[in-house]
Amino acid sequence: MIPAFSIGRLPRIEFGAGSVTKLPAIAAHYGRRLLLVVGGRSFTESSCWKSLLAALHAQGSTWNVVRVTGEPSPETVDDAVAEWRDAGIDTVIAIGGGSVLDAAKAIAGLLRPGNTVMDHLEGVGPEKPYLGPTTPFIAVPTTAGTGSEATKNAVLTRHGADGFKKSFRDEKLMAEVAVIDPDLLATCPTDLIAANGMDAFTQLLESYVSIRSNPITDALAMAGMQAARDGLLEWYVGGDNATSGREWMALASLLSGISLAQTGLGSVHGLAQPLGSFFPIPHGVVCGTLVAAATRVNIEVMRARDSGNPALAKYAKVGRLFGDAEPTDDLSAQQRLVSVLEDWTRTMRLPTLSTLGVTDGDFPRIVANCRGSSMKTNPVVLTDPEVEGILSARLG
Repeated sequence: MIPAFSIGRLPRIEFGAGSVTKLPAIAAHYGRRLLLVVGGRSFTESSCWKSLLAALHAQGSTWNVVRVTGEPSPETVDDAVAEWRDAGIDTVIAIGGGSVLDAAKAIAGLLRPGNTVMDHLEGVGPEKPYLGPTTPFIAVPTTAGTGSEATKNAVLTRHGADGFKKSFRDEKLMAEVAVIDPDLLATCPTDLIAANGMDAFTQLLESYVSIRSNPITDALAMAGMQAARDGLLEWYVGGDNATSGREWMALASLLSGISLAQTGLGSVHGLAQPLGSFFPIPHGVVCGTLVAAATRVNIEVMRARDSGNPALAKYAKVGRLFGDAEPTDDLSAQQRLVSVLEDWTRTMRLPTLSTLGVTDGDFPRIVANCRGSSMKTNPVVLTDPEVEGILSARLG
């Protein structure tokens, strides 16, 4: 018997090199008054940006620009909504990394209602239901990692001792269109390739073993992990295969977003919430530095006290994606997976927690705040000491 499952709506997807040239015509379908949400200077100083604005102008569109630098806060969203809610915006277009896409998603959701995003953030405030209406939203990622172009949640962060990293989540926030152009990834620096690429693989792996996985997400997640296998190091190292590596990772990131939106995640993302809010650590870096240790702990815990857990066979299946000779037994395949993730962590120089400002004295506070929605879909319930074991392994 196949357990019942549901799949939420997805954006229309335009994928392929050069697909950003389709953006003006896509935007015109929703109206002429645009709010362009972008990141720092790298894209807006490129020839692609100049060509895009020229094409928008030629078809009669007008626009204003909102810049998002760093991980967006509730104030980032509320300030933009207050500034532009009466401007008659027809469409919000985000062109940037995951932080830009998340900020734009929340702005698009609140331009018309006009209320504060704090009304809807999970785990903080009143958690009022979101009723809409939303402004049409188009997502154009320029990094490969978060998959935000295909998710229904906007992750917002407040840093500090009382900080948080929480989601504004509703299916109405899903992008109308996602334009994924691998050529836009060409200027990503290696540290961003490493962090975001490991984030994408983490999202795929955690979606695959999530207690809410289903046959459709399993197929997508497995395809995404194969794409990451073939693309991540090729892109990171550079050289003749960098272009194909970018394409594989653009696909892996997209599939990770589709998968996680349906299944939830796991212990890595559970820990990413407090680590990313209590410390100024980028989300991808947290995921990249923890995924090998978290995978090893999950496997060890299940083998010790839940040997019939179906996630064990899934971890083994992923392990068999790597290497020339296929392991004959599940334990060897699981160990291969952990070994590959450890190798990637070393090769791409993901920093240890201690170099990011974390000490073992911070562990109790981190563990106490890691039991959010992501931890609830981890394939096994981890005790506090087991969670601390993940942190200890990456303290350095």
